[in-house]
Amino acid sequence: MKVNLIIYRQDDPRKCTALKLIRFKLANQIKKTSPHCLILNPFAKKMLLSTDTYIKSITAIDCSWNKIARVHIKKFIGIHRKLPPLFAGNPINYSKLNKLTTAEAITAALFILGYYEIGKKIISKFNWGHSFIELNHNLLDDYSKLKSVEEIDKILNDYGINKN
Repeated sequence: MKVNLIIYRQDDPRKCTALKLIRFKLANQIKKTSPHCLILNPFAKKMLLSTDTYIKSITAIDCSWNKIARVHIKKFIGIHRKLPPLFAGNPINYSKLNKLTTAEAITAALFILGYYEIGKKIISKFNWGHSFIELNHNLLDDYSKLKSVEEIDKILNDYGINKN
């Protein structure tokens, strides 16, 4: 699985998980996307499911959560998907629902698509990476088995998670 990043450089470069992934050669920085790549988009209409295995590359848009409204994610061509609800393991947004870093989002997508080893390798580059896995281990395992979006609400109810 190929991992690509589009970086807007809106956050502190010392804390930017996307730049760290590029430094470790775990991702490529790109400027354009292709029609066949997965684009992680928190505003997408469709949820990423394990049945999306035909996707061969993941592209994440690295930008600030405070400035995301100004980023025109829809302009990038590709297969837009959002992640099911997950808890952040990073120190800035620890245990907040859906406030993931770029590295956490990529790791989650890889886990859901069945690329566990690549996901573990990516998140292991961060000293807080284990927190993301610990907070979401069961959720990620359950999400990786889903065949339809309708099953997500049942999982969230089982865990007592209010997605709003």
